[in-house]
This record gives sequence, C-alpha cells and structure tokens, in this order.
Amino acid sequence: MEKTVETTLLDRRSIRRYEREAISEADLEFIREAMRNTPTSYNGQQYSVIEVADQEMKEKLEAIVGQKQLKTCNRAFIFLSDYNKIAVAAKAKGLENPGFENTADGLIVGVVDASLAMMSAIVAANSRGLGTCPIGYARTANPKAISELLGLPEGVFVVCALTVGVPREMPDLKPKQSEDLLIFKDKYGTDNMAEKLLSYDREFTEYHANRSGNTSDEDWIGEILGYYREAMGYSMLDSLKERGYGMKK
Repeated sequence: MEKTVETTLLDRRSIRRYEREAISEADLEFIREAMRNTPTSYNGQQYSVIEVADQEMKEKLEAIVGQKQLKTCNRAFIFLSDYNKIAVAAKAKGLENPGFENTADGLIVGVVDASLAMMSAIVAANSRGLGTCPIGYARTANPKAISELLGLPEGVFVVCALTVGVPREMPDLKPKQSEDLLIFKDKYGTDNMAEKLLSYDREFTEYHANRSGNTSDEDWIGEILGYYREAMGYSMLDSLKERGYGMKK
C-alpha cells in the first residue's frame, strides 16, 4: 500500500525483523529507479549498488557483519563509493584520470553520492509499505572480507548496507533532537546548546525506559560516546588505502 510523502518521511523507523513474504517486482523496480535517479556531484554518479537476493550470499554477509537482519530480509542493498567506473571510462577513451579519489574531497563526494542513493532507496521502499534498516557495520566490521565477498575492484568501497523487507515489527519512533538543535537560521547556533542537549538526553533515556519491547536505562550521550569509543578501534584509513584510496590532500 502506497503512503503519502508526509507519512513516508515522518513515520520512518528502522525495521530489523521481516516477514518471509516476497517483495513484488514492481516495488523492486521502483526502488532501483529511485536509486538510479539520485542527484550526484557533477552528475559523476560516483556510486554503485549491489542488490543481494541470494540467501547464501545474505548469510555470508550476516556472518561478516553480525547483523541478523541481513539474512532475514528479502533484499540487501550494498551502497558503494565507486571511482572504478570513471577509471574504466577514462582508459577506454584514452583520457588522463587525475585521481580525484585520492583527495579528501573525492572521498567525501563518493560517500555523499552513495548516501543519497541509499536515502532514495529508503524513501522509495517505505512509500510502498516496506521496512528498511541501514547497516553501517557493513563498512567497518571487516572491510577486506566483505570486499572480497562482493568482488570489489580498486577504487570501490562499502559505504553502507540497507536491508529491505515486509515488516514483522513496528517499533516505537525514537525521539529526535529538537528543530532548534538541528536546523539553524543563517548561522550555526550555540545558544543554550548544552541545556538543550541535556534535555534531549533525558527524553531519550525516558524513551528507552518506557518503549515497547526491550527496555533499558541507556542515555543518548553515553550511548553515542560508547559507539565512538568502539569506532576508535577501526582501521578505516588502512582499509581505504587497500581499496585504492591514497588520500594526499
């Protein structure tokens, strides 16, 4: 059942449990076309997507990433920053490739393009009543193993994965930061920021304590800092260099 734009955007939540029900080919094609029509920097389309339907492949992804929804979803989409395509095109036409991917801006451009494509897929899927869940661990859990599994050439790396399926759950909406913490007028706003963030932290703690399903006493600030501490152990710079991203400036 199709949803309105407002419902699609404002009722979005991450769905981690799915029915076994298949996704119609019409809905899948709509998701693919939404991804294909994503706006990108320079219209360079510095991204690509791997659609995973094979159950064995999904289970291999789950074994690497450690997120069970990868094996229970109907489709997993892997969003990639991709400078291999322009390298192939330049070579085919006999043109010099300046190696834009070896700059910080080039890295950012590929990540932004892939992220926009993922958001296009999320909106398209949710508008058709499907559930989605972005999985950032697909990027960080074991970059070498997942690159080998997916057969990624040099100049391509995983930005994020997205699971899609018919929802088996409808979790409570998580509270988000207030508008005045996220959307500033004319310039970056710092007025009462600590007070506002502490207020949001209390709201988030209350949500965790009272949500349906598993409850906890986790707060937002401590939870996010915990994720950051875990992420300090990732070796993404080395992984990017292995993928052919030799950032020089």
